[in-house]
Amino acid sequence: MAQIEPSPLKLPDFLESELAAGHPWVYRNHVPAQFEAATGSWVCAVAGRTKVWALWDNESQIALRVFSRNGRPSPELIFERVQSAFELRRALTPARATAYRLINGEGDGLPGIVVDIYGEYAVVATYCAACRVLLPQLLDALARSVTPRGIIHKQATSEPGEHAEIEVLFGQPPPDDLVVSEGEARYYADLARGHKTGLYLDQRDNRLTFAKFAKSGSVLNLFSYTGGFSVVAGRTGAGRTTNIDISEHALARARDNFILNELDPSKHRFTAMDCYDYLKAAVRSREIFDSIVCDPPSLARNRAQLDHALKAYLHINALGLQLVRAGGYYAAASCTAQVSPEQFRQVLSDAAQRAGRSAQIVHDSGHAVDHPIGIGHPEGRYLKFVVLRTLNDPR
Repeated sequence: MAQIEPSPLKLPDFLESELAAGHPWVYRNHVPAQFEAATGSWVCAVAGRTKVWALWDNESQIALRVFSRNGRPSPELIFERVQSAFELRRALTPARATAYRLINGEGDGLPGIVVDIYGEYAVVATYCAACRVLLPQLLDALARSVTPRGIIHKQATSEPGEHAEIEVLFGQPPPDDLVVSEGEARYYADLARGHKTGLYLDQRDNRLTFAKFAKSGSVLNLFSYTGGFSVVAGRTGAGRTTNIDISEHALARARDNFILNELDPSKHRFTAMDCYDYLKAAVRSREIFDSIVCDPPSLARNRAQLDHALKAYLHINALGLQLVRAGGYYAAASCTAQVSPEQFRQVLSDAAQRAGRSAQIVHDSGHAVDHPIGIGHPEGRYLKFVVLRTLNDPR
């Protein structure tokens, strides 16, 4: 006897246009309060005339993650989307990049799931408990597509300093001293204890771009983590880099990365310090750099924290802009999804005004090319990277 599908979950009609355009999220406050389902259940939902099939989660602010408009998702659909993502990366990933993003969640039609490749190893990160039900299907699709030596799973954490529990899904666990390449640059990738899945792969193209502006002179790297921006700057000719991060462990790995790239760490500075405190002290002592990159962690978890994030970006960039010479370059990044590219550019304009600096935008970008964004999902553009050229002296 054929199984009878339950009636679709009725959603507010005003969601129809967003869901029809391909938006993959339905927030909990848009779901009828009386609705109940088990985490990881497939739910058919309808808004107006638009019907979707989504994965239900009882804990996340995002109650429904939409996977399909054409029926309940099957294991074959998961495989097809992994294979499509693999074909895209095969076309786009630079030949000498051994670390790249294979699946970018919503951008590849697999919301809540990220898969990053580090050499012969794959890291699966899930952003909600519901996505765990897809791990067996995902594991099969990865084994058939990329044939890694090992696949590990990390449940994504809300804070960059938190370490997720590691689960080996397939094959061997990765070595602690795993090395990957981005062009000529090489990095140690700590897949177990590192932020995100090990490295910030979304900044790969921006690191290479920054190196073009910071190829000589002195460089200040704020929130430097393991020194990615400094390594590429040093490799292209920057004589001295100053790396500021609150984590001693991250700075130790940054030194390792300098040695790995045949850069003498004794010629560079590694300071464990709160970046805000460092900036205030540097402004008082009138330090000046030829180029600066400021890449803080996300400053808001939700819309309610947007105003706080904008004020924080204004404060830190107004300080930073006082430390770059006239004709120098200031690269500002934001990975806060709640801040739009337009809002971030306005913040930088306000910060320049507060710092008494005139500047021009010489580069404006987002994620690396292997981080596609769904056309109906503007929130997927979380990363902003803007390079300013200063036109007058610091006051």
